[in-house]
Amino acid sequence: MTVQAVGARRAGSGGAPLPARWLVLAVACLAQLTVVLDNTVLNVAVPTLGRALDADTADIQWIVNAYSLVQAGLLLPAGAAADRYGRRRLLIIGLLVFGGGSLAAGLACSTAQLTAARAVMGVGGAFLLTTTLAVVVQVFDASERARAIGAWAVVNALGFAIGPLVGGTLLAHFHWGALFLVNLPVVLVALVGARLLVPESREPGGGRPDLAGALLSTAGVTALVYAVTAGPDHGWASAGVLAPAACGLAVLAAFVRWEHRAPAPMLDPAFFRDRRFAGAVTGVLLITFGSAGGLFLLSQQLQSVRGWSALETGLRMAPFALAVVVLNLTGVAARLLARLGRPAGIALGMSMLAGGFALAALAPTGGYGRLLAGLLLMGAGCALANPAIVEAVLSSLPPQRAGAGAGIDGAMAEVGASLGVAALGAVLSARFGAGLPPALTGAGSLTEALAAAHSPAEATAAVTAFGDAARTAQLTGAAAVLVGGLATAWLLGRAERRH
Repeated sequence: MTVQAVGARRAGSGGAPLPARWLVLAVACLAQLTVVLDNTVLNVAVPTLGRALDADTADIQWIVNAYSLVQAGLLLPAGAAADRYGRRRLLIIGLLVFGGGSLAAGLACSTAQLTAARAVMGVGGAFLLTTTLAVVVQVFDASERARAIGAWAVVNALGFAIGPLVGGTLLAHFHWGALFLVNLPVVLVALVGARLLVPESREPGGGRPDLAGALLSTAGVTALVYAVTAGPDHGWASAGVLAPAACGLAVLAAFVRWEHRAPAPMLDPAFFRDRRFAGAVTGVLLITFGSAGGLFLLSQQLQSVRGWSALETGLRMAPFALAVVVLNLTGVAARLLARLGRPAGIALGMSMLAGGFALAALAPTGGYGRLLAGLLLMGAGCALANPAIVEAVLSSLPPQRAGAGAGIDGAMAEVGASLGVAALGAVLSARFGAGLPPALTGAGSLTEALAAAHSPAEATAAVTAFGDAARTAQLTGAAAVLVGGLATAWLLGRAERRH
């Protein structure tokens, strides 16, 4: 491995630690926080965007998914490219692309322009997600790496949790474009930090990026998500849904075959021979499926059913983020995880997260106590399980493949999140349509139903139908989180006993 910065050294080599390693961690976490926030900051902005851009449910889902889908498709080649061409170099490129996309999104005037800008942001986000974690793995040795990865994972969870609060605050005082323009000063600070502090490192033998694999994986996932999104509108048995679903599955099958014979596969099949790695990434996929979709629906439910503003929604969801921060900064989560062990800790954390989602979904609309309890339970579960899962993925791979490992972890998370938003959104749409009164049949969203209502009774029926549909979809997401957590714990437990 070649390292091109004074004082940098290969993690675990026994050399002197990099003096500025904790500042490097701060730069990596700052870039990571910006990217993760953009995955969740739009949750509270859905009603605002729908009104400002005259967007229906499908438009909103594509605005959300354009970012995640592009990011997911590029994470694997981005990780391989970072290993080969330089992690610091790709980190800086990612910041520049992400900043440019943020500027375009903040100035967008239509759903098409915003979707395209979000896709550009996804390109930059793919490089940032892989390089930040890869840099952390490189600059910390084995004695400190778990702690550093834990800090990175906490920031990841924190960004996931405080997105509604940040989004609500911005929407309360500024035009919706501020959701994206606020990224620009953060990107500038991170660029300066990356330029001055982050050491360059690369692995020349890491292989060239697998562009064919990237195209196949992106096409396959996009087709599947389109099929899920189109299901409620066109019918699950229609050609417009079955055809893209079949195409997506066929392309993904071709992707798997290609990866087995590619000279430098971006998803090395050998990684999955390690049962610890296979168990961890399986859990990441299922857990993010339920978590991302569940939070997306919860923020909509709180605004549309309870009538809270975007800022009120963000503030009242803040206990989720507060629990994550407190339990990690005080070391409570780390001590509990050390006592329980990784498999049991993940099982407990994911069970708490699923229980919190269910409690929040079933909370009565007239009070806040049960919703608060659900949010705190969700935060506690996230604080316990999230760092353990990330560390499980990275610890099963050699440090010199940090970029590829981060790409695989990020890809599974992004695919899970994209499919979760699409699938649970589809459940919401289907249940909402079925629950509408006959006079409002055909309304594609709550906004359309309320506009078409001719009496207060019809408007109330539309809100009730939306609340019932959101509750059903949220419980589906909670079940996915529970299954994913228990499956991960079981697979990791078997692998550790075998190891």
